[in-house]
Amino acid sequence: MTRSDRRHVIIVGGGASGVLLAYQLLHQPTGKLRVTLIEQRPDIGRGIAYHTGNPDHLLNVRVANMSALPDQPDHFWRWLTARELDVPVCPDPYCFVPRRIYGDYVASLLEQQTSDPADVERLSIVRGVCVDISDGRAGVTVTLGDGQSLTGDTVVLATGHDMRASRAGYADPWAPPSSAPLDPDATVLLLGTGLTMVDYVLSLLRDGHRGPIIAMSRRGLLAKPHRRADAQRIDEAEVPFGAGISGLLRWLRDRIERNAAEGGDWRSVIDGLRPYTQRLWHELPQASKRRFLEHARAWWDVHRHRMAPEVEARITQAIYAGQLTLMAAKVTSIAPNGDGARVHYRRRGDGRIASTQVGAVVDCTGIVKDPRATPNPAVRALFERRLARVDPLCIGIETDRNCAIIGPDGTISQRLFAVGPLTRAAFWEIIAIPDIRNQCAALAARLAETAGEHRAGLEPVV
Repeated sequence: MTRSDRRHVIIVGGGASGVLLAYQLLHQPTGKLRVTLIEQRPDIGRGIAYHTGNPDHLLNVRVANMSALPDQPDHFWRWLTARELDVPVCPDPYCFVPRRIYGDYVASLLEQQTSDPADVERLSIVRGVCVDISDGRAGVTVTLGDGQSLTGDTVVLATGHDMRASRAGYADPWAPPSSAPLDPDATVLLLGTGLTMVDYVLSLLRDGHRGPIIAMSRRGLLAKPHRRADAQRIDEAEVPFGAGISGLLRWLRDRIERNAAEGGDWRSVIDGLRPYTQRLWHELPQASKRRFLEHARAWWDVHRHRMAPEVEARITQAIYAGQLTLMAAKVTSIAPNGDGARVHYRRRGDGRIASTQVGAVVDCTGIVKDPRATPNPAVRALFERRLARVDPLCIGIETDRNCAIIGPDGTISQRLFAVGPLTRAAFWEIIAIPDIRNQCAALAARLAETAGEHRAGLEPVV
């Protein structure tokens, strides 16, 4: 089959989502697809999550659940144990390894395609930033920052989390503290108490920071730790699909309480529900989705997205030593000064305004919540060209259940798709590898099925 006979899929974003999709496309049995992967970083497969070089930054999911391939659940474990290392990284599949190692694993998925001459025609990796996407009769064209244009039959956005640009006067939460640089004895304020905050605290400690660290968020909640608890088997018939959020949460609490009465762990129930979370979200009434996001999301996140036990130990030690303080509060103003900034805040449940002097402020809430605020030029281009719309909850671009992007007039595109966190509006639970790998496998199979029709001359509906 020649290059021109193959349907050309352009993937914008070469992080984990983009690489997983590229792998699945290249391994479809039809062989009718060729892939161009566009990535702005020097290395593919890393993105925000796996680019860190800090060995203290561990996966938040145990090795046993981190295979990139749905049909080979032990693939990552086998890859890990086959590596020749001076010191064993992982004694068993229930451990948590540094995220940089997982980045190596994801990148390795395409090593054969980039080294085997037989695959050169099927995979191209282009370094650059996608700044524009247009859809015309000849196909979908992406334009890079250097002016280069590429045209394909299908474009898939796999840009991962949209990260808000660091604000002036704020330290970058994804850069080592030493790059700021921060006074090792100064008080550091971290806005947010989620897993990004946890990473930054680990970075501060590794760099020898001695001063106080204050982590502040609306509720002051900290992610729960992992424990060795197997997922409980929950029958699909038992799950109250279509119920409102109040009824659903009552069912979940009751299930957890009954499991605890039998000596079980709440983690088993949360993990046992995982196969059904996307369907639960899809069938949840719109008003219940809004209530969940406003009132219950933070509680769900700290139970669902947990810390590795080793990370919990470090964070707990910092709290007990008095160096790290978690605070449920809201910042009312930040006034930069010569020594850092004077921060005014109001504790939860207290109407009084308090203030404190800090040496630095680090915004650890940097994931863009509303896609319209994205700094990503590719996503902005879709909005500007009226090729995409934001979902009613403003948490993602709107797609159908097949990952096809929906335009402002409700038209479902046959050429534009998205995978990973961008599709949270349709799938909700779509930020972790176990969910993304299934999504990528399903989309690749669908694109392979339609490749023959496309080459037969059927005009796509756009």
